[in-house]
Amino acid sequence: MPNETALWAATLGTTVGDAWLRRHEAKSPEAVARFQAAAERLAKGGPFAYAVGRVPFRTLDLAIDARALIPRPETEGLVELVLREIEKRETGDGKRGLAADIGTGSGCIALSLAVEGPFARVIAVEQSPAAAALARENVLRVAPATPVEIRMGNLLAPLVDKGDRGERYRVIVSNPPYLTAVEYEALDPSVRDFEPADALVSGPDGLAATRALFAGAADLLEPHGLLAIEIDERRPDAIRALAHHYGWNDVAIHADLFGCPRYALALKED
Repeated sequence: MPNETALWAATLGTTVGDAWLRRHEAKSPEAVARFQAAAERLAKGGPFAYAVGRVPFRTLDLAIDARALIPRPETEGLVELVLREIEKRETGDGKRGLAADIGTGSGCIALSLAVEGPFARVIAVEQSPAAAALARENVLRVAPATPVEIRMGNLLAPLVDKGDRGERYRVIVSNPPYLTAVEYEALDPSVRDFEPADALVSGPDGLAATRALFAGAADLLEPHGLLAIEIDERRPDAIRALAHHYGWNDVAIHADLFGCPRYALALKED
């Protein structure tokens, strides 16, 4: 369990160092009530982020609760990789093109792309009404200059109708569910018992959502557009084979900061 100073820092929205320096200052009744509620949630085994209701993600401070998966550092790495790849291919000045985040959850990827990326607009897709509501709250919280639109639906489906009318994407990014039911049951209880299962489990082989992305994304991308997917570290070979099966010849697996195969990047050929 995090120490009291860390919990106060998260409750007050400040750093641990600042909370320590201000530890003897009187706290408002509202702050004390938030601290006590967070401590009670932690005592029941809940994740720290859910307990305090907020989570840092790259440059952002986001609201988070049990409606959506808690963003991980690995997903921050996915955003970093996408931004780096897009920068390498940048040919003009200013913001250009559309980005899509499939299975947005809290909105962490979509909002990071909007704040840090060179995009004209970002579309965030989510099938869970509860998670979509949280993402909308975070759009209001962050208020990015680049518009972020939340669309309800499963995976690529909300993009297809407008794709039929010519809407194309410079990049499609996703941290999809990628566990099997057996792998889900083996998770630490702090994850399994609190975070939404539908954001973690994806069919008998853990690849159902990833399969659908490889099957449908090419028709929605611009020429030389990028598909970027976070993957399970145990299945890089299966991911590469899946990409090739659906016609992605230019696909690469990238490691995360821990050296584990974590990201699949595929380019649409002209």
